[in-house]
Amino acid sequence: MKIDVQLTDKNEAYRIKNLYPLYLYDLSGHYSRLPNSHGIYEDSDEFQTLSDQYEVQNIWWEKPDILFPYLILVDGKPAGFILIATPPHCNKGIDYFINEFFLIQSLRGQGIAEYAANKVFEQFKGNWELFTNPSEKNIIGQKFWRKTISNYTNGMYLEEHGETFDGDKLIFRFNNSEK
Repeated sequence: MKIDVQLTDKNEAYRIKNLYPLYLYDLSGHYSRLPNSHGIYEDSDEFQTLSDQYEVQNIWWEKPDILFPYLILVDGKPAGFILIATPPHCNKGIDYFINEFFLIQSLRGQGIAEYAANKVFEQFKGNWELFTNPSEKNIIGQKFWRKTISNYTNGMYLEEHGETFDGDKLIFRFNNSEK
């Protein structure tokens, strides 16, 4: 199995955008959410089509030195994505924030997600932060991040439960400047 993690540009944006509804569907199970009245996983009924949703995502390709949309490829096929934000799109004192992370279900549990996360961590050195759902419905996600970050940092990371701009979350922070 060949795994690639590639930074995308506007010409490849559609590949991440095509995977995005699958990601939102996955999240719906963690948060007990239903689609809006148009069948789109968005908080607002303003989004009537996937095309509407795609337009909002364009920001990821409009700020190339601030936002970094990575595509995970497995044997050359799109299998997931990692969206990395830098200031001003992250908390004070944070250099890199994992805004979104997704791998299709059929490939989970095979080390692909950890490999992809590590590849992205190695691209940028500094203070990292990510949030995940702290509820029982997301035990697998919590264990994934605990294991992945612990392995990457040799256990040198912070984990706390707290309030964020996105509500109550499990927060992970680490610094890889010395790696």
